[in-house]
Amino acid sequence: MRLFEKTIETKDIFEGKVIHVTHDTVELENGEKAMREVVGHPGGVCVAALTENNELLFVRQFRYPYKEVVLELPAGKLEKGQTPLENGKRELLEETGAIGREYIPLGKLYPSPGYCGEIIHLYFCKIDRYEQQHLDEDEFVTVEHIPINRAVEMVLNNELPDAKTQVAILKTAFLLNKTKTGDEK
Repeated sequence: MRLFEKTIETKDIFEGKVIHVTHDTVELENGEKAMREVVGHPGGVCVAALTENNELLFVRQFRYPYKEVVLELPAGKLEKGQTPLENGKRELLEETGAIGREYIPLGKLYPSPGYCGEIIHLYFCKIDRYEQQHLDEDEFVTVEHIPINRAVEMVLNNELPDAKTQVAILKTAFLLNKTKTGDEK
């Protein structure tokens, strides 16, 4: 089995400020044709930033698609001409006023691989210092500090529904625990 789908035709459906939607015709392994709806997205970045008191920085903001306020780690979409790491540093500063050091990549996340091409790059850093927030004109957030152990509990108790936040918290906690115990396997 090849597990591959060949794109036969792509029709542009919508071009927005952030997303691009296409309707694709593909050829399956067995020669049959199928339709795929695809949401193109420039990608994103999420930063788990740790204070000297072992607290993670969070932002609380209204998320329109869910019509609710969501507590999540600092994050944002990738801007052209910048690496994911540069984007992560920018988003952390813009949303929280924090400047990190010792950035460690935590991998990438595919939030909805069934229909969306977005890739979110995850990072961990320790906070070096604070400056002023630089929120976008249409961005309104409050910053919160939550101890990392409490953040892990919140993930396990389904108090943080945001996928990128859950994954970054658990990977950060695992990394810190591994470093603390000296388990470098």
